[in-house]
Amino acid sequence: MHWIIKSEPHKYSWDQFVVDKQTFWDGVRNYQARNNLKAMKKGDELFFYHSNEGMEIVGIAKVIKTSYQDPTTDDERWVAVDVKPVKKLKQPVTLAQMKAEKALKDLALIRQGRLSVSPVTDDEWERIIELSEGK
Repeated sequence: MHWIIKSEPHKYSWDQFVVDKQTFWDGVRNYQARNNLKAMKKGDELFFYHSNEGMEIVGIAKVIKTSYQDPTTDDERWVAVDVKPVKKLKQPVTLAQMKAEKALKDLALIRQGRLSVSPVTDDEWERIIELSEGK
């Protein structure tokens, strides 16, 4: 399975993620996004998306630990996962590029733009990879 995780670069950027070598993805307070975190399996691949500034997919990460209690809250409803960077994309794929692609018209990132964690189908994943390679 594939996913998109979103972060505002001024809060947590791809470059910081690479320096950190891994992190826990916490602070999700939307039930649908939380359910997506719970559905993640170890080894699932993720696109790292810079939201608000840049509005582009910049890298690929991987789930290294499945969901557990979010350490930033005592509320048992919320979970986190551990992720690590895999590689930076050859070139970022912008939201505008994705919106222009017929093959990505159903992408959750486009349909539900406020969702911070969303699924990506295999076909969508492959098309975004192609876009990152200039194809």
